[in-house]
Amino acid sequence: MTLQRKPKPPKHLRIETRRWWLSVVEDYELEPHHVRLLTMAAEAWDRAVEAREAIAKSGAYMPNRFGEVRPHPALGVERDSRIAFARLVRELALDVNEPGDPRPPSIGR
Repeated sequence: MTLQRKPKPPKHLRIETRRWWLSVVEDYELEPHHVRLLTMAAEAWDRAVEAREAIAKSGAYMPNRFGEVRPHPALGVERDSRIAFARLVRELALDVNEPGDPRPPSIGR
């Protein structure tokens, strides 16, 4: 009988995101493809946070080279990253709590 080691969170994730990633790995029995989806969700979250920080620093709207006020490019990155995160969490069914749901089984403590 071989013991499976729990995967470690990717080092490129923010510390808060690594903690979330690790809590999911500890709470659910994940197959390798689930771990990849989880990592993609974590990366999408970090990208959304990064975009939010850029928007907070520069403002939501910026003048272009002609002086016209345009939405900050990071607004689209933030939106797309939030959508990706929500879809990946839904794909992993981490927000579902019904008997017979399709998510990976909880380890149970």
